[in-house]
Amino acid sequence: MRKFLPALFSSAAWLTALPMSLPTPAGAASLQVAPVTLEIPAPGASATIKLRNEGGAALHAQIRVFRWTEVNGEEKLEPTDDVVASPPMASLAPKADYVVRLIRLAKRPIAGGESYRLLVDELPDPSRLKNGVVAIVLRYSIPVFFYPAEAASPKLTWSVTQSVGKVQLSATNDGDRHVRLANLKLQAADGTSIMFGSGLAGYVLGHSTMRWTAPANGKNRIGAGSSVAITAQSDSGPISASPVMQSAR
Repeated sequence: MRKFLPALFSSAAWLTALPMSLPTPAGAASLQVAPVTLEIPAPGASATIKLRNEGGAALHAQIRVFRWTEVNGEEKLEPTDDVVASPPMASLAPKADYVVRLIRLAKRPIAGGESYRLLVDELPDPSRLKNGVVAIVLRYSIPVFFYPAEAASPKLTWSVTQSVGKVQLSATNDGDRHVRLANLKLQAADGTSIMFGSGLAGYVLGHSTMRWTAPANGKNRIGAGSSVAITAQSDSGPISASPVMQSAR
């Protein structure tokens, strides 16, 4: 069993593998990673990512792979030996590139698809770890998908429930492939509108269910039996659905 190094930072800027950038503290190294998502069709079992140091000082990075599932509507990351990153640590000189190889070691056939998260952490410079100084570093969380050649397209089924003012939206994916959702919105016939985060809302993995919950407040009360409109954007285009509000049991 491989040992996973602890995250060696006191604070982190979390990147969800979107084509975006976040400001880094003055004097900090700038770690970039490409590509920001990986899809590897069978019989492929490996891929590469490129790390780049755009800063003026050397940096060190830690690369780890976790099995990614959705259990009871929530994301779960677990250590795995099925897929590994080689090497698991990298040192980059200023303005230098570094190639990391991702390898699926599991010999079993891919049935329905497998999902992983590749975490790339910039490790803080020990010289900057002084009393009263918080080292701000970057973390990239890169989705990695292994699919069989005949993977079924995603097929979403939506449901919405309400209990004690809280509205919970659920999406179940009966296909093999994942769905990436952004600008997820629910709107009732009376004009009540609920945004489940602006921008990226999350993924619905194959043969999984993902849930989003809006906090309880007086504006989010929608009567049971009311039809609601759900809209979102996915990688393959707009998504819409019209489930009926249910009362949570």
